[in-house]
Amino acid sequence: MPPRRLAASYTESPLTDTGGTSGLFNPADLLSRAATSRPLTAQRISKSNLIGSTSNPLYTTADYATGTSHPRTERRSTGRPSTARPRTGLSTLGVENQEIICAISESRGVSPVVGLSFVNLDTGEAILCQINDSQTYVRTIHKLMVFNPTMILIVSSASDPKSKLFSIVEDSLEELDSDVRLLDRRYWAETVGLEYIQHLAFAEDVEAIKTAVSGNYYAVCCFAAVLKYVELALSKTFPSRSLRIKYEPSEGSMMADLSTIRSLELVQNLTNAKSKDCLFGLLNATHTPMGGRLLRSNILQPLTSQETISTRYDALEELSTKEEMFFAVRQALKPFLDVDRTLTQLILIRTQPSLKDTEQAVNNVIMLKQFITLIRPVFEALTGARSTMLQEIRNLCSVENIDPVQALIGETLNEDITYASQPLDLRNQRTYAVRSGVNGLLDVARQTYKEAMTDALQHITDMADEHNLPLQTKFDNARQFYLRLRAEELQTRDLPAVFINVFRKRDNIECQTLDLLKRNQKISDAHTEVILMSDKAVQTLIADVRQHMGSLFRICEGVAMLDMLASFAHLVTTQDYVRPQLSDTLAIKAGRHPIREKIQETTYIPNDVYATQQKRFQIITGCNMSGKSTYIRSVALMQVMAQIGSFVPAQFASFPIIRQLFARVSLDDSIEANVSTFAAEMREAAFILRNVDSQSMVIVDELGRGTSTRDGLAIAIAIAEALVESRALVWFATHFRDLAAILAERNGVVNLHLAVDNTAPDKMEMLYRVSSGSVQDEHYGLKLARVMPFPPDVIEHAELVSATLDSAMRKKKSKGASLAIVIARKRRLFLNLKEHLVQAKNGSMEDEDLKEWLKDLQREFRTHLTALEEEERSLRAQGAPVGHRMEHEHDATAADYTVNASIQPLTEYNVSQATQTTAKHRNSDDDILTIQRGDLSTRAASTAISSRDNY
Repeated sequence: MPPRRLAASYTESPLTDTGGTSGLFNPADLLSRAATSRPLTAQRISKSNLIGSTSNPLYTTADYATGTSHPRTERRSTGRPSTARPRTGLSTLGVENQEIICAISESRGVSPVVGLSFVNLDTGEAILCQINDSQTYVRTIHKLMVFNPTMILIVSSASDPKSKLFSIVEDSLEELDSDVRLLDRRYWAETVGLEYIQHLAFAEDVEAIKTAVSGNYYAVCCFAAVLKYVELALSKTFPSRSLRIKYEPSEGSMMADLSTIRSLELVQNLTNAKSKDCLFGLLNATHTPMGGRLLRSNILQPLTSQETISTRYDALEELSTKEEMFFAVRQALKPFLDVDRTLTQLILIRTQPSLKDTEQAVNNVIMLKQFITLIRPVFEALTGARSTMLQEIRNLCSVENIDPVQALIGETLNEDITYASQPLDLRNQRTYAVRSGVNGLLDVARQTYKEAMTDALQHITDMADEHNLPLQTKFDNARQFYLRLRAEELQTRDLPAVFINVFRKRDNIECQTLDLLKRNQKISDAHTEVILMSDKAVQTLIADVRQHMGSLFRICEGVAMLDMLASFAHLVTTQDYVRPQLSDTLAIKAGRHPIREKIQETTYIPNDVYATQQKRFQIITGCNMSGKSTYIRSVALMQVMAQIGSFVPAQFASFPIIRQLFARVSLDDSIEANVSTFAAEMREAAFILRNVDSQSMVIVDELGRGTSTRDGLAIAIAIAEALVESRALVWFATHFRDLAAILAERNGVVNLHLAVDNTAPDKMEMLYRVSSGSVQDEHYGLKLARVMPFPPDVIEHAELVSATLDSAMRKKKSKGASLAIVIARKRRLFLNLKEHLVQAKNGSMEDEDLKEWLKDLQREFRTHLTALEEEERSLRAQGAPVGHRMEHEHDATAADYTVNASIQPLTEYNVSQATQTTAKHRNSDDDILTIQRGDLSTRAASTAISSRDNY
């Protein structure tokens, strides 16, 4: 069947400033072109099709036959892409049989950044994504497989010569069951993509989407390209405000937007961009450029796979406990060059290679030879490794994977050739890189080079003897050989006239002679001749090595992973870090801010952290400079460290898997966006609220301070209520004491504060310790101002005004306790009990310990419940009013606290009875809790939970 082909003229979009022909394509002409086009061989692209048609400025075309043994049978040869093609997988956008157009673009650097954009033409959805990928583009291909697009658009310049991403996508076409089209580079414009977002997104989503894509250049460019293709090639447009646009991170990784990355100083210090006082600077003790790039990519995209994280923990623990292995690995990694860059250069084909490219090709094969040589020490350093990840890395570095490439290199290059960093040494290595006997004329050219070098060195010796000067021989790529002597040697005489190109550099004088310039030229000509004669053998070697690029890139990735783990191990062995546990509870004992601990001179004061669903929203209050921001940021930083596979600065740590991380901590005006402090924080808060879910972590610092006090408090409370409803883990630092009081009785809300010792009248001592409850001191701002050098009358007047306002406020407040608050407290008490019992059910405590813990829990529960009931009876006797809403909640709560009757004292008889009851249910429920475990107390807890739920 003839391959598909689209070729036509299209009307240019009004968003672009380029010219084009008018009118749509002729279907009859399209059929004619498709019928007469010549099928291509497998994995080949027609050269003529890449050139394109002058009448079609939109895109060039390419034809594919993706398999020789299994030709595709359901390709459409003519017309527009339809939605009738059967799909082999489910799209995350919805159901099967959907027409999805995808555009891909990548950065030009060594560490690939890939932008993707998907548009579902059946559901009106658009997904933007930007991935910091590896050299094998695993995450990009996985993303394509998840969405399973019908059409993939790629920049036309990536096809000739083929970029690595283009080749990998081409190789994956059969699995993806997709077509490929090439678009001209001018249609991948960020400004057009932003205009499309502004024009097509829902009005309420525009600002949130623009915040999400800020800094994601390639994703926005892909969005522009895919919509341009839909508009001009498929003759389909979207009305204004009709497209559901979403920014989505790569699968298997945590999303952190640009504002969060900056605020938490994940990869760059806020005050000094060159400073290493950031999370990346703290963790980066890597020896290889690949390891450093992998570390940065992981910090920006922490893992969400519990299995992968645990595997990294095992490897890190083994490296940090086996001292001999750790030092052997670190020593083996030191000599590695930038292998990613080398391998990338080897797969690039220059259309018009220059002499410099030819020289660089020789350099690349020399660096490849060194890379192959350095793999064996890594293999030997990992001898005896027990963890799965270290064993996999060792298997990648096995002899079987490097022998074929080593044999190819041995057939072409001399055995004693190594990469040299000095210019002269490197030139000599290039000259003698290819084995003797490969080309007779090459050996003659080498002899000429050797003689010219000897003449130049002899000339320098003769000049030194003739003029009685201690001349030093120096070399650089620009001047080649030149002479240097100390200036003090010429204090009593002048430099002879035979020396030219003289200039002084500090205490040295550098110069040349005319004869030396001639010899340099002769050496350069001989070297050029050697390089050109070596080029054929080198290019043949490179072509043969390209067949093994897959295994080489995998080895490179293994080395990068090992380097990152060794960097973590280096930090663990020098700091008091602990291996985290992965669970549903966030619990940290004596946690420390990793960056602050490193840079501050005084001893860092650790703090505990505990967060569950019933303690998911934690309000942090305290005076200025008490450590609120440091405390909440330390939680987020330790969460990131835990999910990239690193140990954390604490005595004990347990973390849940977080899929989205949000931080709203900046207080700076956004001059570039022309927005104030308040507008900037509201835009970021809106972005958080539109994307937050139960698997998110949110850090909020001082929200609502950029506007009036009343409006700021109202907005802060509204945002806090929404975050509580989202069930995300939230740390909310604020100076609004009313916010802490209003939300104190909400389910899931906890009040904490940073303690301060202000017993002395003229002194405030920050204790930097987290304590329960909200801050009690109402006027810590005045006390802090009193410490500052203000005029005394200013402070006295401020205190008078504050006392007057407090008096007026107290008159407005209702006297006596609120019955609604007591009811809310009782509800929280039962929800907390249920959460504790669930933790006991899923825990791993010993039977006797768990039994005692359950008894203590019951005793504590009854004590609190009795106190609340007495307070409620007292308030009802006083005739305390209850609001309509709270009366309704009371009806539900009245049934809740009567469950106390169903939780009988956990005597041995009741525990045994609960065991028998639980066993009947568990046998019919896939043995969730096996009877053989004998965890009687856990089953008792399970029965109590079941009673609570059924009640």
